[in-house]
Amino acid sequence: MATARLVHLKAALHRRTWASSPAPPPALFRLPNIVVRAFSTTMSPPSKAIVYDEQGSPDAVCKVRELPPVPIKDNDVCVRMLAAPINPSDVNRIEGVYPVRPPVPAIGGYEGVGEVHAVGPAVKGLGPGDWVIPSPPSSGTWQTYVVKEQSVWHRIDKSTPMEYAATITVNPLTALRMLEDFVDLKSGDAVVQNGATSIVGQCIIQLARVRGIHSINIIRDRAGSDEVKQKLKELGADEVFTESQLDVKNVKSLLADIPEPALGFNCVGGNAASLVLKFLKYGGTMVTYGGMSKKPITVSTSSFIFKDLSLRGFWLQKWMSSEKAKECRDMIDYLLSLTRSGELKYEMELCPFDQFPTALDKALGKLGSQPKQVIKF
Repeated sequence: MATARLVHLKAALHRRTWASSPAPPPALFRLPNIVVRAFSTTMSPPSKAIVYDEQGSPDAVCKVRELPPVPIKDNDVCVRMLAAPINPSDVNRIEGVYPVRPPVPAIGGYEGVGEVHAVGPAVKGLGPGDWVIPSPPSSGTWQTYVVKEQSVWHRIDKSTPMEYAATITVNPLTALRMLEDFVDLKSGDAVVQNGATSIVGQCIIQLARVRGIHSINIIRDRAGSDEVKQKLKELGADEVFTESQLDVKNVKSLLADIPEPALGFNCVGGNAASLVLKFLKYGGTMVTYGGMSKKPITVSTSSFIFKDLSLRGFWLQKWMSSEKAKECRDMIDYLLSLTRSGELKYEMELCPFDQFPTALDKALGKLGSQPKQVIKF
């Protein structure tokens, strides 16, 4: 019994001691708030984006959606997008037929230009007002605000025309790499290409001209082909032929003083690819970077045996993952300098973001032949 009373007494004393103790320090009560503040961070503004929840025809699956603010972490840069193009590869990603594509739901777009809105506390060398592009390109540029790590962004000269800054990587860089990576071309040499009216085609003409290289260009037969020929020659094309003009046995007789090309480019396939091969000299190389006609490339046995021709392929996204891509930003700066000097230009049409459905219809070819569509935010 004495032992039991002693236990009760100790318990009572313990309760009184706790009850009479001063209140715990206020800091203990503030601790949850301190923890919350430690994890709080700057937030981006809300964003408006072109989103697709499933793969399919872009005009059916793309929707404009309001997105909530997202945190800007220590090494992040929040960019207010200024402009972004609608490229064929963007369409292919949405359709689900491109080899590499983001998981759905996804935001469209792969390249563009924006202005730095805010930076995380650990970011050095970039600040609000700077113009940047994702380099290498990065998915999700069809939105008003993009938050990604600083390593994604490359600062560019703000005197660059906005539409060229938005479109410099996918097409002009493809043209530059194809001119440099397959054949050692020198001033006075020649190249031949189909799809010459494409952005890549126009860039090949001008980049070749800068290097003193002749270009032979093939376009499809269509109304207004004479006007198209004139425009390409103004860009620096040496020769421009429609496909029907090349329905002759000896196409080289059409070249006059231009040497037989050692390098050709194909983005069409089918008969248009065969025409490129007809021009190539012994040991020449044809590089394929697209297949707009969706027709296969057919090569005669004699082209392989008696001309020793080589067929190669080029995919910019794969090139971006190679060691050579370390030099990518220097190449981008070089190409942008050419746009500022007027030595590199191509036809584009700026479209306000709120008219995206119209721009998409034009990019899909629903409204006939149209310039490259560039969304302006």
